[in-house]
Amino acid sequence: MNKLKKISLVILIVGYLLAGVNHFRATDSYIKMIPPYLPHPEILNLFAGFFEITFAVLLIFRKTRTFAAWGIVFMLIAFLPVHTKMIRDAPFMLGHLYVTPLIA
Repeated sequence: MNKLKKISLVILIVGYLLAGVNHFRATDSYIKMIPPYLPHPEILNLFAGFFEITFAVLLIFRKTRTFAAWGIVFMLIAFLPVHTKMIRDAPFMLGHLYVTPLIA
């Protein structure tokens, strides 16, 4: 694996680990982003955090990397309603972060 791929992989792993942990730290912020038509936002938030952490860990190991990558792809597709709502609602404050449509 070349150096750029290794650096990109490390960034992806760290990013998903931090994002996943943040689902458990700042639950209220994430729950506000979930569209109201989706049931049980608290549980959906916990699942999202769990899967982000799980896929980040699975990215570390060569044998599970492909599975984790596909899991992330499907997770991002599942998160489309949340990101669409964020873009519609932007700009807004998310904790201390000012979220613009571009960031959303």
